[in-house]
Amino acid sequence: MKKLIQSQAVSTGFALFSMFFGAGNIIFPLIVGQKAADQTFWAILGLLLTAVVVPFAGVLAMVLYDGSYSKFFSRIGKLPGFILTVIILTLLGPIGSIPRCIALSYSTISALIPALSSTGFSAAACLLIYLLSTRKKRLLSILGNYLTPLLLILLLGIILKGLLAPAQTVLDPTMEIHPFWYGLKEGYNTMDLMAAFFFSSTIISILKVKERSFNSQSHGYLKIMIKASLIGGFLLAAVYIGFSYVAAFHASNLPIKSDDQLLSILAIKVAGPYAGYVACAIIALACLTTAIALSAVFADFVQKEIFSYKIPYEKVLAATLLVAFFVSTFEFTAISAFLAPILKICYPGLIALTVFNAAFPKKATT
Repeated sequence: MKKLIQSQAVSTGFALFSMFFGAGNIIFPLIVGQKAADQTFWAILGLLLTAVVVPFAGVLAMVLYDGSYSKFFSRIGKLPGFILTVIILTLLGPIGSIPRCIALSYSTISALIPALSSTGFSAAACLLIYLLSTRKKRLLSILGNYLTPLLLILLLGIILKGLLAPAQTVLDPTMEIHPFWYGLKEGYNTMDLMAAFFFSSTIISILKVKERSFNSQSHGYLKIMIKASLIGGFLLAAVYIGFSYVAAFHASNLPIKSDDQLLSILAIKVAGPYAGYVACAIIALACLTTAIALSAVFADFVQKEIFSYKIPYEKVLAATLLVAFFVSTFEFTAISAFLAPILKICYPGLIALTVFNAAFPKKATT
């Protein structure tokens, strides 16, 4: 049983990392490094607080509620909690994170393939997400055992190339506030605390099923989630630090028209033209893993909580991705601009709710 828990913890930790590591998680650490320049140390501390510590605190807080986000949010009242859940999931799902992932993938790949149709690309991406999201029972296996190791290899290659390549002249910071506070605010844009409540709920429910299949009621999933959170948090922090410093080292040589092209341009500068294809593969994988998880979570919630299982999961998922398809036709920058003010308002309140629920847990009934 001990070996099973250790093996499952590693796989789950990889799955958590891949779920969290989406479009914003690629771009915002690079923006932080580019703008903070020689003050990147302080900026990355702020980013790590809101983009790693806070989200994984949310994961562990959900463990105290056995993965029941309805119990978690009902601490502010049953109806307000339900409304807040719908708002968060909608922002994470069809009008926010999912189309942002698709838009970022397109903007990066189109830099290499200018003739690529945005409509065709978005349609193909949504179809692929649909096919993988319908296999909910294999979600942890697909993410933890296949997609994440490949993603980590590609990320490590870019980081090592960037750190070992000759650095350019380091510029002065271009932000108007202290780098720590800038990084702290940029961490909001990853939306990872919002995602943490629902990703952890999905993972805990899968782990419970697996635990029962081994005729065990020892709540081994608690140990798995704690270890997995440490693994996922460490991987996420390592990539953020690496990306931020690579961008800082080469900030003076990054003439960009828009933030969504930052990774591909950086990769080409530090590793040559062919690295652009690697950057595209990284973004496609990162966005794919996050979009799969978010699509499954949103469709599952709508089917269960709104339609009471009267509509098949596949139809709800198809409708979710249809909306995401239309929103994804807007650019990454436009979608992020729409989300930014909402996140600045919501995030402090969600952090306070997480702290309160963790300090005064109300056990969910199972």
